[in-house]
Formats: sequence, C-alpha cells, structure tokens
Amino acid sequence: MKFTTPKKVVRVRDVMRKDFDIMDGMMTVADALREMKYPDNKAIIIHKRHPDDEYGLLLLTDVARKVLARDRAPERVNIYEIMAKPVVPVDPDMDIRYCARLFEAYNLTRTIVAKNGEVVGIVAFTDLVLRGMRYHLSQA
Repeated sequence: MKFTTPKKVVRVRDVMRKDFDIMDGMMTVADALREMKYPDNKAIIIHKRHPDDEYGLLLLTDVARKVLARDRAPERVNIYEIMAKPVVPVDPDMDIRYCARLFEAYNLTRTIVAKNGEVVGIVAFTDLVLRGMRYHLSQA
C-alpha cells in the first residue's frame, strides 16, 4: 500500500486581500472613487448602518453599468442606490474549493471575508485561482 502526504488545504485567509476600502453608503460615487485607496480590489465594502444591518458591496462593474453606461452624473448618485446588499460573506477558514463552489452557486465574482461579523478581507475568483491554485500547484 502506498501512502501519500495529504495536500495542504488552502484557505480563504491564505488568498484574501487584507487591505480594502470600506465606506459609507451615503457617499456619492464620485467621492467614493476619489477616496479609493485599493482600486485593484475592484470593489468598495459598505459599512453597516447599525448592528442589525448587513454589509454592502459596490463593484466597479456596477459603477460602469449603472452610472457610466446610463450617463448618470457620479456626483448625483449615492453608493446605496447601486450597491449589492446583503452580501454573502465567507469565513477566512473556508477551503478555497468550497469558496469557488459558493461563487459559482450564487454567481459571485468577489465578496467580503468576515469573522465574528466583522470584515477582515475581500476575496475574488481571481484570488482563488492566482493566489490559491497557483500556490497549491507550486507545492505539488
């Protein structure tokens, strides 16, 4: 009988981006775009308004579709008007294979990573592939 060493499980915390933008939903799209520090994430996380509220997520593709393509003035559109809410969060301890399945099941491209109800990161399909699968393949 041949025994093989089990492969290391790559978890969301291993591939997520720990630097992210989090803003108020009342901000205008123009102000939010000016204040973005991490545009490579292609998203802005929206604060909860109160403890029983949920986080929101504004994708830059939402801005392109709902503001730019419709020729709306970004100075006159508030984030809350075009953001997605509620957001399906993932746990940082989740195996990236299950995260990919969740993305597929809910047609997601990225989402927040939350631990005990607090945002600790953001993860995208591309992070799962480039940081997760690529790392896993390099260890094989």
